[in-house]
Amino acid sequence: MNISRRSLLRGIGLIGLSTTVLPVIDKISGLDSKAVAGGTKNSGKEKLTKQWVRIIDLKKCDGCEGLGMEPQCMAADRSVYHRLEGEEWIDVKKVHGEGDSTYWMPIPCMHCENAPCVKVCPVGATYHSETGTVLVDNRKCIGCRFCLAACPYDRRFFYWEKRDASPKDAFAEYSPEFPLPPRMGTANKCVLCESFTKDGKLPACIGGCPRGAMYFGDLETDVATNGQEVVPLKKMLAEHNAYRYKEELGTKPRVYYLPGHGQEQGREPRE
Repeated sequence: MNISRRSLLRGIGLIGLSTTVLPVIDKISGLDSKAVAGGTKNSGKEKLTKQWVRIIDLKKCDGCEGLGMEPQCMAADRSVYHRLEGEEWIDVKKVHGEGDSTYWMPIPCMHCENAPCVKVCPVGATYHSETGTVLVDNRKCIGCRFCLAACPYDRRFFYWEKRDASPKDAFAEYSPEFPLPPRMGTANKCVLCESFTKDGKLPACIGGCPRGAMYFGDLETDVATNGQEVVPLKKMLAEHNAYRYKEELGTKPRVYYLPGHGQEQGREPRE
């Protein structure tokens, strides 16, 4: 069944969606939260909440090489969280496929449902939020770095030295959702821009992608957007043979990839 963008937006009350605004749905009835892995509980009762996922369409991603720029998802993330070289919360790598083929692959934190980093944290500093996002409370972190060793995606980092707060964040109130200023001797990682999504905005990496290759979606409402279009999430995954990186490890990552080599940007597989 074809679903027009306008009819889908009307169905979820989002006529007028901008390139930075996400569906904000406070209450959805008639959904079975047990059917969605990673659902949360509140006082022993099941609580219906958003369950965020990311979808990366590799047909659209060319690592921004066709634009003559560094990957803009990385640049957008750095501009918000002031990452240093070597600790990018999202990395974009050129991967060698079958034969001599290559493709660009953004690798963010997978926010795994069965997250090894959550399991090994001895003090509960690493945890799942009610949206399935994996966060770190630096006020609890003891700096053991077990989480860094446990992550199979190499997406955990450590503040080895004291850092001065950015002028933009000098008066920021620390929270796991917006973990600035940095705290020396603690672990850090992608927070999926929880402070943004709570206000109905896209995560920085997705909003910053000029190719529209990255989508942000909610498993509960079965909707995803790249800021340019709104699509049925599960249908998109099924029709494009979506897969998850290192899924055989049993981590249940919340990032899905649609196969490709940047062909929608005119990129050849052997470039």
